[in-house]
Amino acid sequence: MEHPQSDSLLLYCRPGFEDECAKEIAAAARQHEVAGHARAKPNAGYVEFVPDEPGAAAQLSRSIRWRKLVFARTLLHAIGWQRALPTGDRVAALLPLIERAGGPFSAVWLETADTNEAKELSAFCRKFEGPLLAALRARGLVDATQGNRPRLHLFFTGSAAACIAVGSPGNASPWPMGIPRLRMPGGAPSRSTSKLAEALLHWLPDGEDRRQLHAGVTAVDLGAAPGGWTWQLVQRDVQVTAVDNGPMDPGLMATGLVDHERADAFRFRPRLPVGWMVCDIVEQPKRVAALVAEWLARGWCERCVFNLKLPMKQRHAELERCRALIDDTLGRSRSDWRIEFRHLYHDREEVTGYAVKENNRLAAARPARKNRSAPSDQARK
Repeated sequence: MEHPQSDSLLLYCRPGFEDECAKEIAAAARQHEVAGHARAKPNAGYVEFVPDEPGAAAQLSRSIRWRKLVFARTLLHAIGWQRALPTGDRVAALLPLIERAGGPFSAVWLETADTNEAKELSAFCRKFEGPLLAALRARGLVDATQGNRPRLHLFFTGSAAACIAVGSPGNASPWPMGIPRLRMPGGAPSRSTSKLAEALLHWLPDGEDRRQLHAGVTAVDLGAAPGGWTWQLVQRDVQVTAVDNGPMDPGLMATGLVDHERADAFRFRPRLPVGWMVCDIVEQPKRVAALVAEWLARGWCERCVFNLKLPMKQRHAELERCRALIDDTLGRSRSDWRIEFRHLYHDREEVTGYAVKENNRLAAARPARKNRSAPSDQARK
């Protein structure tokens, strides 16, 4: 990959999703009437978007909302690249670009792509961080007390190649490399629990999840067995109707907060609206999108988190088809909902969606009564 010296946008993504990330950032730039081209190498774990107009990258880094993007783990304004750093004094070689980036910066993050090859640079980054910070502090380029200031990012593709970039605390990932470091809970019945944990962290940050998920709130988990997503809700004292023909984890059932409804998730109908519907079903994405759209259109829930299992080919196009299906189903009521998608770190060949009713007041509701629809085979986690 050629590395231009002019400023550009730098986006991290999951290796293998460079094409989706490139298409998305190009489309976002066009919406802001900025032409350009994306540079993406397969399995590199990052994409660079170069506007045709000089200086446009800085404006795009402020006007494009990172949280509205799906496949980008973060959005940075790339100042330039150094591709042949001398082994004797890398700091001195990087300082001109860093000073060009501005400052003082609230923090300095040394990052790599999320690839096996790049992980070998972790030890180098840890060793290099000390001398770099010392030099930056001596020049007044770092001030940790100014948390609202931009962050400085050094993105290394090798020990002798780095991109100098700037990230806004309000418009870039709050986690280094765009990856939240979540531990797999010991008591959770399946690894899928991490997907819902990350989704809540992304869409309900700063403790907002505790304000929206607490005792008295009701939820339905479609395709629940063995209970990875239900476990996250129960940890917050939410009363859950778990819908699945498969068995639920005995520990979850012992909490008294789970009502196991043996039914097909696509045929289940709640007797009363609930606060939350969550859904992680191994099924065609358009079928899951239609199910979600029905729940939103009929007002059966006020918030929803769901997974779409995308095909290996045409992932970006399939997501857009699902998005359009939901929009068309909602019709005029579409404006009542905020619907966003995110390719989470704990997602693989899938994306996670989040829907919330605007001006939503999540009130305590009674648990949904048992549904009497005939059960059928259900693909489950």
